[in-house]
Amino acid sequence: MAGVTHTPAYVLDESALLRNLEILQGVQERTGCKILLAQKAFSMFSVYPTCAKSLAGTTASGLYEARLGFEEFGGEVHVFEPAYKEEEFDEILRYADHIYFNSMNQLAKFRGKCAGKSIGLRLNPECSTQEEPIYDPCAPGSRLGVTLANLDLDALDGLDGFHFHTLCEQGADALEVTLKAIDEKFGSLLKRAKWLNLGGGHHITKPSYDIPLLERLIHEVQQHYGVQVYLEPGEAIALNAGYLVTEVMDLVENGLHIAILDASAACHMPDVLEMPYRPPLFRSGLDGEKAHTYRLSSRTCLAGDIIGDYSFDKPLAIGERLCFEDMAIYSMVKNNTFNGMPLPDIGILHTDGTYEIVRSFGYSDFKERLS
Repeated sequence: MAGVTHTPAYVLDESALLRNLEILQGVQERTGCKILLAQKAFSMFSVYPTCAKSLAGTTASGLYEARLGFEEFGGEVHVFEPAYKEEEFDEILRYADHIYFNSMNQLAKFRGKCAGKSIGLRLNPECSTQEEPIYDPCAPGSRLGVTLANLDLDALDGLDGFHFHTLCEQGADALEVTLKAIDEKFGSLLKRAKWLNLGGGHHITKPSYDIPLLERLIHEVQQHYGVQVYLEPGEAIALNAGYLVTEVMDLVENGLHIAILDASAACHMPDVLEMPYRPPLFRSGLDGEKAHTYRLSSRTCLAGDIIGDYSFDKPLAIGERLCFEDMAIYSMVKNNTFNGMPLPDIGILHTDGTYEIVRSFGYSDFKERLS
């Protein structure tokens, strides 16, 4: 990628980010819903001023995200944790205007401190719409959200709203299924609320996403319950808006062609090993699809630090640059320095074609995480 002088590097595509924000802003304008940035997926605060022009605020999974959203983004700050630490809660209240609780115990413990804040409860409709348990908040045994059987109706007076989050990289059809379960189990309760947060996992900016269906569902929810609807996507904000640029350091043979890169799945794109996930790679094909197939691996000492098998029209060469796509989400927020690996630069490819490095990292970023 032109302009990238040092690898590995995360590169945000400003034009793609703006396209996503335009789509999300259109949904808000046509429906009256409010869309929040879920920082757990994308926390590149150097572009928060750009995002804040189109979005209503941020959601946070804890104290540090709440503070980041408050200081760098502005707008509304919504906070949800499965359990709040008592020594952190007062500081969270300095930044948050909406507080969500995950259980009746947490609600009873902290609600007395929340004067002046909008208080909500997370619900679990026990309606799974996906097959991957690690990303299914409705899976059996889930700790996330209050089920109908555990709901204490007498303790809900004074609550402003309710929240559910059941989706992961899914379409509006999955939301429609979930809303039917929500209405069946909690419908009478929601009519007493001021707002309803439909959670994240909505792939709104994916080209195949059914935006008219989403907007119809939002209108129906608002009219039926008389609530303000919130959505809190993370991926949709920066979907397909980032790259990880890496360099081929060496080529080795062991029954197949292997390329050793200066980027790491374990360190720089952990979802590759956790999900598992095969990130798209510019100008490549599947294993065997093109003339030359390579297993792409890393320079860490972890034997399983393998990104995947990719094919190319021409043989790879040492020093060649490769560009992984869709690397803005769940990459920078989850990276680490295992094995003493340096963190990648963070840069922006601006709409005029210029490249700006907004952050570089060094030895101190590795050392100061340790004792």
